[in-house]
Amino acid sequence: MEATVAAPAAQLLTDRRAPRCRAQLGATRLSCPGRFAVEAFAAQSQSSATTDRHRFSATSQATSPRRIRRRQCADDHPDFQVGCSEVARDQHHLDANRFEEIRGEVSKKLLAFQQFCRPHTIYGTIIGITSVSLLPMKGLDDFTMTVLRGYLEALAAALCMNIYVVGLNQIFDIQIDKVNKPGLPLAAGEFSITTAVFLVLIFLIMSFSIGIHSGSAPLMCALIVSFILGSAYSIEAPFLRWKRHAFLAASCILFVRAILVQLAFFAHMQHHVLMRPLAPTKSLVFATFFMCCFSAVIALFKDIPDIDGDRDFGIQSLSVKLGPHRVYQLCISILLTAYGAATLVGASSTNLFQKIITVSGHGLLAFTLWQRARHFEVENQARVTSFYMFIWKLFYAEYFLIPFVQ
Repeated sequence: MEATVAAPAAQLLTDRRAPRCRAQLGATRLSCPGRFAVEAFAAQSQSSATTDRHRFSATSQATSPRRIRRRQCADDHPDFQVGCSEVARDQHHLDANRFEEIRGEVSKKLLAFQQFCRPHTIYGTIIGITSVSLLPMKGLDDFTMTVLRGYLEALAAALCMNIYVVGLNQIFDIQIDKVNKPGLPLAAGEFSITTAVFLVLIFLIMSFSIGIHSGSAPLMCALIVSFILGSAYSIEAPFLRWKRHAFLAASCILFVRAILVQLAFFAHMQHHVLMRPLAPTKSLVFATFFMCCFSAVIALFKDIPDIDGDRDFGIQSLSVKLGPHRVYQLCISILLTAYGAATLVGASSTNLFQKIITVSGHGLLAFTLWQRARHFEVENQARVTSFYMFIWKLFYAEYFLIPFVQ
């Protein structure tokens, strides 16, 4: 009999309402005909548990609108499908709206990163290095996987260094850019300074890592010089911040864009990749001198739309010293002179096809520049910026013509 009583008692102790059941067990008499007492106790416990479940269910439904809705759906079968469809549709709308918010935020950050990289400089780097890398090629046999790998290493390292240089300039120019370029991510508050510092350090490390892995001395030389000049141009420190001085600022841009890109990347492809002795070619000499003129124009003209911020923060650019109109006239004169010289160089070519391409190409670019310059208004900020981007397009176009100068 004790075993008979212990079995249901042990089962009841495992229930979550064990304390109440134990109290009831103590109040219930388990006499010799314990069968009836146990049955009475089990019935009483089951009744109590059922009551508690109903009470718990009522409390939960009273505190949960969604459970009330599900209860109503279950009670009325015709409305069940309608109510559940509404719940599913609401959940779908919530998921769709959340997805749109995430996609919009990602798109906004990507656009800010694109502006942070200054796309026109990225395009110039890609086109310039591609054009210079083609100069050592003598035939289709030179286009091998080794050459492609060497070209991609040089391009990737140069692009990472390019992002470092333009990003570093934005970090130290936040207040100036709020006046001159309020759409840039740091000036607009879309990127924090911490984010910008993290990005420039990552791209700097990537650039040097690629250069070291390539084992190319000319490529490493180009990266180190670009790093030094780019840092000296922007960093606010004693003997640095060269952008304050017109001559030093123009010299940095001219040396990197005109001399370093042409000579270092030509040497990288010619000597390191193709394993040939270094020997300057007519196209390389022409590219170096022509890009000196073009880089000087870019260095001078870029300060015209920035004259307000530069004047307010003590940047003594040539536009601040001489006035934007004089600097504009100087830039147009330099470019037209360079195009005239390029036309003469192209006319001296012994290959008829190359002569036609170089003469007609430079003549067309010079005519386009002259036509655009006639309608230029130096007082119109929007037109000044548009004309500056037009000069970059001429810069891109020239790199397509340089390989034909033989």
